[in-house]
Amino acid sequence: MSAIPTNPPRRPPLLAAILLALVVAAMNIGLWWWSNLPHGPEDWHGPINGFAVSLFQRHQSPLHDDFPSDAQVDSDLRLLHRYSDHIRTYSMLQNPQVVRLAHKEGLKVLAGAWIDTRLENNEKEIEALIAMARRYPDTITRVIVGNEVLFRNDIPPEKLMAYVDRVRAAIRQPVSVAEPDFIWEKYPELAEHVDFITVHLFPYWNGIDRKDAIGAALGSYQHLRQLYPYKPIVVGEIGWPSNGDRHEYASPSISNEAIFLREWFNVAKRDHIDYYVMEAFDQPWKEQLSGRTEAYWGMFNADRQLKFPFTGPVTEDTAWPWKALAASLLALLPMVWFARRFDRFRLMGRLFFCMLIQLACGLVVWSATLPFNFYLDWVDWTMLVLLFPAQIAILAILLINGFEFTEVLWRRRWVREAGMLRPDPPEKQPFVSIHLACYNEPPEMVQVTLDSLAELDYANFEVLVIDNNTKDPAIWKPVQDYCEKLGRRFRFFHLEPWPGFKAGALNFGLKETAPEADVVAVIDADYVVRPDWLATLTGHFHDPKVAVVQCPQAHRDFEHNRFRRMTAWEFDGFFRIGMHHRNERNAIIQHGTMTMVRRSALEGTGGWSEWTICEDAELGLRLMHAGYELVYVDELMGKGLTPADFKAYKSQRYRWAFGAMQILKGRWDWMTKKGPLSAGQRFHFLTGWFSWFADALHLVFTLMAIFWTAGMVAFPDLFSLPMQLFLIPVIGFFFAKAIFGIVLYRARVPCGWYDTLMASLASMGLSHAIARGILHGLTREKTSFVVTAKSRRIGGSGFAAFAPVREELLMAVALVLCIVGMATSFGTHYIEGMLWMFILGAQSIPYVSALVGAWIAHRSGDKAG
Repeated sequence: MSAIPTNPPRRPPLLAAILLALVVAAMNIGLWWWSNLPHGPEDWHGPINGFAVSLFQRHQSPLHDDFPSDAQVDSDLRLLHRYSDHIRTYSMLQNPQVVRLAHKEGLKVLAGAWIDTRLENNEKEIEALIAMARRYPDTITRVIVGNEVLFRNDIPPEKLMAYVDRVRAAIRQPVSVAEPDFIWEKYPELAEHVDFITVHLFPYWNGIDRKDAIGAALGSYQHLRQLYPYKPIVVGEIGWPSNGDRHEYASPSISNEAIFLREWFNVAKRDHIDYYVMEAFDQPWKEQLSGRTEAYWGMFNADRQLKFPFTGPVTEDTAWPWKALAASLLALLPMVWFARRFDRFRLMGRLFFCMLIQLACGLVVWSATLPFNFYLDWVDWTMLVLLFPAQIAILAILLINGFEFTEVLWRRRWVREAGMLRPDPPEKQPFVSIHLACYNEPPEMVQVTLDSLAELDYANFEVLVIDNNTKDPAIWKPVQDYCEKLGRRFRFFHLEPWPGFKAGALNFGLKETAPEADVVAVIDADYVVRPDWLATLTGHFHDPKVAVVQCPQAHRDFEHNRFRRMTAWEFDGFFRIGMHHRNERNAIIQHGTMTMVRRSALEGTGGWSEWTICEDAELGLRLMHAGYELVYVDELMGKGLTPADFKAYKSQRYRWAFGAMQILKGRWDWMTKKGPLSAGQRFHFLTGWFSWFADALHLVFTLMAIFWTAGMVAFPDLFSLPMQLFLIPVIGFFFAKAIFGIVLYRARVPCGWYDTLMASLASMGLSHAIARGILHGLTREKTSFVVTAKSRRIGGSGFAAFAPVREELLMAVALVLCIVGMATSFGTHYIEGMLWMFILGAQSIPYVSALVGAWIAHRSGDKAG
């Protein structure tokens, strides 16, 4: 088959692409509509009994001695008077003007004195309460001495009751203490010292689902009435937060707050319950005291806007139509372009990827707008600004992986597909010079490779064995002797010392190549090739545009060794999936084995690059830049050995990642600026390593997560749970990437479920090595070239199995400790806490996979021995 299609693909009508994009955009708007369906609680008509008030403006805080002015307090009281005639205060020293301004406005005040561990301050609060109650007897109708004092265990009950008795003796107004219901049960003697009982009812903090919350609150209220039938009971605080953390079964939201309060207003009116809503206005400063949720209990937000209507349905996000429209418009042009550009994909594939584009744009809009639902300080905004690009990177990687997923699964056919050709007669065969570079390789392994080359069914070829820097003659001399036995076709060279690693050896071989050679073929020292390798593939070089013919790396002798088997199938995935995907745009990664190169192209572009340890991939890119075609033939023409153990397996992938970064830095202008490389080639060479960048980001994110988790466990007042804003996209990316990988393996790689899962384990176990290779490659110029060991090394004790994965072991232990710490400190009370523990568990998978892989390699070595 030809490597290049004879007819360019037909472009579909623009209208069809637009229609497909509009369908997906409409689905997006429908999803936003469905997630914001209005809820219909019972309408409320009439005044509210009372508000508990803290009158700090959005950016004010008593923690910073920043208090509201008289004008601000007066404005708030006038606003509240439109809804109620009663307010409740908590302190006489903070905002002392409230009573005076409430008197001016005609409001009735349930005045409170703040009592805590500061005994001198308590005296001042009580004196101010008594003085103000005497001064404004018609405004202050009732008073409260202490708010949840016994709940906080600030002072003994006897001390609190003494305060109450003192106030009762000094004023005419009824006096009470405000505590949760269980405190009134625990201290029944407290009721003997008060004129009425003030109880706080918070089904949210009891972890009760909103639909059961009214019943729970009424149950607590009725129970207190049974305990104290002759005491008036006032519900001093009742409410539901509109935002913050989920607490067990209780979920904060605007709709839940609206439903709870509107139901409570009607129930309280029916049962004649005296109550104060907790609270009038959102108080962002409280987040620093007791966590994120404390900032969102207001019926009004911090900007003094009512959060929900009292009649009609309630919509969670009233701005959803604008967000949905913005997401649809952001995705529209990319969807139209994709649907038209890739019409060769089946309709389901185009629909799937358009939906993926729309999802990514929806997440961008959601991530950009969600922070405005919170009261964030400059530290929060700084973190958001720093982390938002990371979220964009996650979405970019998702789209890149999704494009590969779509093309592989839903192509109608491969546009560029090459296969085996009819062998040429000897007189038309190109002369091939086969170069075999080796360093410190076992002679018996190299001899097997040489035997397979000797059996090639091809007339015009030579074999150059270049041994570079092997110091022990007992290793290289047997190979030299064997080449002499095989005849004149086989030439042996021993280089010592010689620079340039493998590239240096291959450049030497290039100078020694027979003058008549048209093609240079390269294989590794452990490969056994098929006799028809050259005969069925060299015909592709009759096309002058073709510079490379590449076959997949494949492996042998792995079936009965569990470690070699899992790594063999892991290697196979790239050649069955990724290489085909890249080949569609003439952007394959050239590999240093089972590859053939047109000699004139190789020499004309400068030979093998010795400045990178991935000279093969760099050569492929250089040949593309020179305008050549690279042909990929997915036929197993030769098989080698997998890495001998996990140390060798990690070392090889580290070298590839490091070399990839060398190429990225060295050829950056080629990949980023318009030039000889096509857009598709630049796309693949820039984004093809994004999955490896994801491994590097995973390492950085894991270290940050360990630090942050330690902070949350040790210093919960300073470190809070991450918002869902960060957690949901990360979890979605984890699942999407796992699903993409497994589905593609099942579709393209000829192995069963067991081998698929084991290959996935092997791949994940390399994450840390790849991350180190990426980070070192970006920050260093060079590293040593470590030859991948293919023969088994002598094993040690069971502990020695984990020597190659010491860092992974430390990371896994640290993450397990983080999960235990989170479970101990937070349990399952917060959805964010559970999501965070899930992420920590997901982050540990690559490190645990490395440990399992190292143990399997160790055990497999023992069995082989």
